[in-house]
Amino acid sequence: MTTPRDTSETYPDGAAATPAAAAAPPPAQTLQAAPAPNLRQTQKEATRNRVIEAAKELFDTQGYQGTTIREIAAHAGVSVGSVFTTFASKYEVLSQVMVDRLDGLYGEFDRVMPHLRGSTLDRLRTMFAIHFAFEVRHKRLFLAYIAAAFDWTLPGTSTPMGRNQRLQEIICECLQKGVEQGDVDPAINQQEVRDLLMAAYVWVYRLAAWHDADAPAMTEVMDRQIALIAAGFAPKGQA
Repeated sequence: MTTPRDTSETYPDGAAATPAAAAAPPPAQTLQAAPAPNLRQTQKEATRNRVIEAAKELFDTQGYQGTTIREIAAHAGVSVGSVFTTFASKYEVLSQVMVDRLDGLYGEFDRVMPHLRGSTLDRLRTMFAIHFAFEVRHKRLFLAYIAAAFDWTLPGTSTPMGRNQRLQEIICECLQKGVEQGDVDPAINQQEVRDLLMAAYVWVYRLAAWHDADAPAMTEVMDRQIALIAAGFAPKGQA
């Protein structure tokens, strides 16, 4: 009787040793080959996660400019080549770090925002207060993200701060609800209001960079600026 090993042997031209081997490969060999792609994918995902965690820590402690890919690789326990196999650039690493963090934040927003009551001014203040409370835990990381947004060498496919579609959508949804409630002028340019709010939000972070301000201090400043912007989008006679 031939063994599975016997039936799997091939001639130099690649033909099977027996017709039976060609028609029906041994089940044991088939089972052994199948997990290989899954194993590679698991290893790739594990490398990605190690790189992101290492980068998050280093960006938060050393800053974006002060951190090299080599340091990220060493901190993650992988090779430099493995980092570049997974990410095209250092900024792409930072961008993915932020995307992973913000997914949790915006998941919370999706749960909370539909239930917020009060005026548009109140809802905007609450929304930005949540942002400050979230980002202040890793303020250096977020400052690095803001700084990279003004790097003119970034490729067009990058998504720096300012191109965050979910934040823009939340602001626009808030303004549209205000139009329906009657405390936002339907004739205003909502995109310009959104841009003003985002600009104010980013600029308030100078307090974190220059004075190590905490979330309540930044929220207090932002509250006043939102009030000034709200006076401009209120219907005539309500400002």
